[in-house]
Amino acid sequence: MIDCILLFKEKKMQVTKMLFSGGKRRKLRLAGDQKNSVYPHCLQFYLEPPSENISLTEFENFAIDRLKLLKSVENLGVSYVKGTEQYQSKLEAELRKLKFSYRENLEDEYEPRRKDHISHFIVRLAYCQSEDLRRWFIQQEMDLLRFRFSILPKDKIQDFLKDSHLEFEAISDNEKSLREKDIIASSPTVFELESVYKVPFPDALDLFRGRKVYLENGFAYVPHKDIVAIILNEFRAKLSKALALTARSLPTVQSDERLQPLLNHLSHSYTGQDYSIQRNVGKISLDQIDSLSTKSFPPCMRQLHKALRENHHLRHGGRMQYGLYLKGIGLTLEQALQFWKQEFIRGKMDPDKFDKGYSYNIRHSFGKEGKRTDYTPFSCMKIILTNPPGQGDYHGCPFRHSDPELLKQKLQSYKVSPERISQILDLVKGSHYQVACQKYFEMTHNVDDCGFSLNHPNQFFCESQRILNGGKDIKKEAAQPETLQPKPNIQKTKDASSALASLNSSLEMDVDMEGLEDYFSE
Repeated sequence: MIDCILLFKEKKMQVTKMLFSGGKRRKLRLAGDQKNSVYPHCLQFYLEPPSENISLTEFENFAIDRLKLLKSVENLGVSYVKGTEQYQSKLEAELRKLKFSYRENLEDEYEPRRKDHISHFIVRLAYCQSEDLRRWFIQQEMDLLRFRFSILPKDKIQDFLKDSHLEFEAISDNEKSLREKDIIASSPTVFELESVYKVPFPDALDLFRGRKVYLENGFAYVPHKDIVAIILNEFRAKLSKALALTARSLPTVQSDERLQPLLNHLSHSYTGQDYSIQRNVGKISLDQIDSLSTKSFPPCMRQLHKALRENHHLRHGGRMQYGLYLKGIGLTLEQALQFWKQEFIRGKMDPDKFDKGYSYNIRHSFGKEGKRTDYTPFSCMKIILTNPPGQGDYHGCPFRHSDPELLKQKLQSYKVSPERISQILDLVKGSHYQVACQKYFEMTHNVDDCGFSLNHPNQFFCESQRILNGGKDIKKEAAQPETLQPKPNIQKTKDASSALASLNSSLEMDVDMEGLEDYFSE
């Protein structure tokens, strides 16, 4: 067993232990009534950190499933009107598929609720590291809480409020009758009363500013329809504070060599198919690339291809991003060497200089040099969050790193209509960069709903080929530049945990969740 002592300061010095062992994972062994008392509701404010041991494998899998869920929440939130029947049914299906809790009164809910609880705190550790990450995490968690509260049975609401330390009390029918006219008159969207909650005035300031609530003796009388806004404000405030405290203490967690790389990967992790496995190797000819770039490349790769053809050179960041992408769509090592060498020579580079200065890096990315690592094409999150482009660079995400006016001009050159450009720019303004790219995909492929959440440039390519060519395998055909339409490859989705599995491939260690408790305490 390895004891890792973690020290950090807040108001006073605190000492906590994180224990790793090679034995079997130690779970809390609880009877039925005890399980119900640990997680009495399908939703919570995550006020108390978990206090049990889990393996690093479970730690990783819980976090990846949580990120899948939150990305689905984001995607559904911009694709459908929140609260509509379609939005509700699709989000419920996602929760059910990923085995998270979502409804009260279901049998065997302990494990889904336990997973929900632990996974929230793991992702909180990963997403406290920057303002952008915190903002995104808070918004998705709020939308998830809103959904769960909307399907919470009325008779469970008061218990949930009490367990969440919210001093909101449902008034009696007699009190409601006495104030019914005043409450309805003060709440323009309420025409009949179900439940009414007596809320301290400071907690209802937003409703008061909008003149949407009845006040009496320092209390706001809030109809059930409006109480969710106050609950979400409380949740946002508590989670924001908790993330700030976690960020302050994060360096001590990152000092542990086992958790540090895992958390760093989670903060910009890709949770879908592994495109490092090339099932299309050699099925793309070099003469097809120009045609493919306009039909099936995402804007980030289309931009890089255009810059390479015009300038006959890309800086290191662009070569890495574009080179690994081309590898992922099927270029062999020999094709990649030929492709880059031909282009650089067009830029007046001496062939010997290319062989000495650039070919090694290409072979290295294919796992043929150095550590023999077979490098994976960059995911959307990695492109968005790491290595932003500088002057003279063409890598990065156009939706994240381009000036809005330049992005607008680029979309116009791609023959996107003004109305659709406005929709994309609205998503960019809201920092929904991947969803903006997904909307671009739908618009350029004439589909109303692409049926997937876009997380990877190579996913964009594969899905484009699937639509354009009816799901047939890519076949290498005679070279016909600008007109040839290759056929797609549809790869089977691997277990998402493979994205990080290399970090712990041979380790079955336990993480003492109780040891993490101080990171989340106020």
